[in-house]
Amino acid sequence: MPKAFVAVDLVLFTVRDGTLQVLLVERGIPPFKGQWALPGGFVLERETLEVAARRELQEETGFVDVYLEQLYTFGHPTRDPQGRVVSVAYVGLIPHRGRFLGSANGKVAQAAWWPVARLPSLAYDHASIVAKAVERLRSKVGYTNLVYALLPSAFTLSELHAMYEAVLARRLDRRNFRKKIFSLGLLRPLGRTRRGAHRPAALYAFRRRRPMVVEIL
Repeated sequence: MPKAFVAVDLVLFTVRDGTLQVLLVERGIPPFKGQWALPGGFVLERETLEVAARRELQEETGFVDVYLEQLYTFGHPTRDPQGRVVSVAYVGLIPHRGRFLGSANGKVAQAAWWPVARLPSLAYDHASIVAKAVERLRSKVGYTNLVYALLPSAFTLSELHAMYEAVLARRLDRRNFRKKIFSLGLLRPLGRTRRGAHRPAALYAFRRRRPMVVEIL
């Protein structure tokens, strides 16, 4: 019977400097040593896919307890020079101002956030995986509340509006956006403000910080 291995790859998104960015690691071991890639690794014998994904998440980035969802299975026979490896990709969302926390193993030489519009050359088929993940995320923020996973617990309406624009990479009419958000009842006012460049801005929070289907756009 032909032998195949199963791996997981992690597409971790955050928004920094007004742009959607993905966390990439520089591989410290062959194959593709010295090239940029997605965090990930092989699934151990007694692991479920999600347990493997969360283990690799912590080992290669230091992040724990972040939103993860399964994206797609990538299984082209030549995608890995080591042999037949089928990879199950996951999308992860890191809260605003998320940063790389450090690696617990020698597979990673360094890590950095990269704007999705300006990625370096990636190892394996990881460019295709990132493209699929960007497409999925931009689609889902239109009909779910998933943007909560990219925001801190308290935020202004301007920050919420800017977050949607950054993820979608397009402009949204400010007045129509705020009208729609308020009509959905997703937010609750916190009764306090944050000082801005011009005047204090009211702070809000999501009423529920868990995934739900709701027509945002």
